[in-house]
This record gives sequence, C-alpha cells and structure tokens, in this order.
Amino acid sequence: MRLVLGSDHAGFELKQELAEYLIALGHEVSDVGTYSKAPVDYPDYAEAVAGALREGRAERGVLICGSGVGACVAANKIPGIRAGLCHDAYSAHQGVEHDDMNVLVLGSRVIGVELAKELVRDYLHANFTGEERHLRRLGKVKAIEAHYLQPGH
Repeated sequence: MRLVLGSDHAGFELKQELAEYLIALGHEVSDVGTYSKAPVDYPDYAEAVAGALREGRAERGVLICGSGVGACVAANKIPGIRAGLCHDAYSAHQGVEHDDMNVLVLGSRVIGVELAKELVRDYLHANFTGEERHLRRLGKVKAIEAHYLQPGH
C-alpha cells in the first residue's frame, strides 16, 4: 500500500520507527516530515499528509504529534480527510470499517512503539465495509463538509 507519514517534532522518533516497520512489511512509504526533533508546528504536517492523500500520492496516512489531538483537529479541517485519533486496536480498525478513516493519528507521548505498530497494522488491514448504514452516515458527514465549503458558510 502507498502510505504517507508525517509528524511534528514530538512524533519524529515514532514516525521513524513506524516508517522502518512499514517498509519492512512491503509498504511504499512517503515521509513528508518533519526530519528532526527541532520544534515545528503540527498543522504544517497535517496539511502535508492530507495533501498527499488528496493528490493521490498515497492511499492512507499516518500522522503523529505529542498527544495526537492537535494533529487530528488540523487534519480534519481539510476536505476529504477523515482522521481518527486512536490509541486502541478496536478504534484503529473500526474507524476504517465503519467511518472510512483515511488518516490514523497517534500520540507519541501517549503510546509506545509496539502499540503504535499494532495500531498501524490493524488500521492497514481494515477495509471500509460499505454497509448501508455506514454509507448513509458517511454520506451525512460528506454533506456537512460540502455545506460548509459553500460560500457564505
């Protein structure tokens, strides 16, 4: 699978670990930064991950910051992005199966490397079910997004 990974400085080390892990599993990994532990702003990397997805350069994304909260908020501001902050295996796969999540967000100061690997693995093995109730709900989410993209809203 073609993946895009991004993080701020707090998530840099975890991103590096996950990139190596994913490459070893045979995934194509694009790293959009950051490339060191020097302080940076998480919205820049949320936008970079989202941009790669919107442009078709990746099929799914992984985004990391200290808590995961800020990066998740920023990513979800971008049309077409369905980012979920997950720190448990159920949410990591269920977010894809039910909500068609396309960005997994992790908090590097909340979870360790081994749990992060498990979550990424569960996220990548999951597929959107396409069940009627999930399609209906996703349609409503997309309608909300479209409404607020219109001028005057």
